[in-house]
Amino acid sequence: MLPRCTRALTHLSKLPSFTSLESAKGFTTIRRRSYAAVAPAAADSIHNSLPTKLSVNLDKMFRSKPCSLALPPDSPLRVEDPKYEGLKRIVLKLMLFYSKQSRSIRGANVIYRRVLSQVDKPAIYEVFNLEKTFQTSFSLLVLHMWLCLRRLKADGKEGVELGQYVYEIYNHDVELRVSKAGVNLLLTKWMKELEKIFYGNIVAYDAALLPEATREELTEVIWRNIFSDDGTSKPDAAALHTVQAMERYVRREVSCLSLTDKEAMFSGNFMFTPLESRSPDPVQRKGRKMDEAEQLFASISLFYTALGVMEPEIDAFL
Repeated sequence: MLPRCTRALTHLSKLPSFTSLESAKGFTTIRRRSYAAVAPAAADSIHNSLPTKLSVNLDKMFRSKPCSLALPPDSPLRVEDPKYEGLKRIVLKLMLFYSKQSRSIRGANVIYRRVLSQVDKPAIYEVFNLEKTFQTSFSLLVLHMWLCLRRLKADGKEGVELGQYVYEIYNHDVELRVSKAGVNLLLTKWMKELEKIFYGNIVAYDAALLPEATREELTEVIWRNIFSDDGTSKPDAAALHTVQAMERYVRREVSCLSLTDKEAMFSGNFMFTPLESRSPDPVQRKGRKMDEAEQLFASISLFYTALGVMEPEIDAFL
């Protein structure tokens, strides 16, 4: 990561981590440049170390055959539009609830929550031996945003438009967190710095996946963007093992998302590969008992999906 970007993240290290989406009340969307023009197609900070409850063998992880990340039709984690009939449907139709834009906004909200779900789980920090700080949470958020935007762009103009909604929700979330932390006078400055980091990262990730790129290029990009805090360009011997494991994770998620159908992506009915010990495959989650956080996510998301509005702050997700 560039020294300037590192300094920006250091100054923002006391901001809240990305554990929830703030309320949209009183917020006016600020249009920023489209990510499509840059990316080619092809929290309170937690400074305490996380408990090492997860025993993993990195050599064996992320080597299985890629599969679709779509949730099965009977999954309790799916978020569906309510199927109203009669007068209710007529009223909702008049209120443009079933319009293309309304559907896209609801889908984008669910997609962003899937991203937050993966970034917020303790497992991703335990598996890759990362301390949960603003810098690491933000870097992981950008990585998973890139994974989603890259996949959506593969569906052409419609996917690019949906990706823009996801990007605006992301910006909305980040801006509210920076403001909530008390950075009001310099809000525009820090948002511009974080925006530069975002675009710099996704351009680097895309370049590392070009056909002519070597496998080591993605490893080095992940090291600079997520692990390195001193500006070095290549991982040291002690960290190489872990960084290579994340490189395999990223490549596998890219392949899995490419196998995930358009309907699942556009509706947000997919889940990133779980990293918890002994977690079932995402396509084999049928019959698994939901924990309290998952029940909360499923029930509240369904309620706000029915309203077609952004959800208020929730402190825990999947």
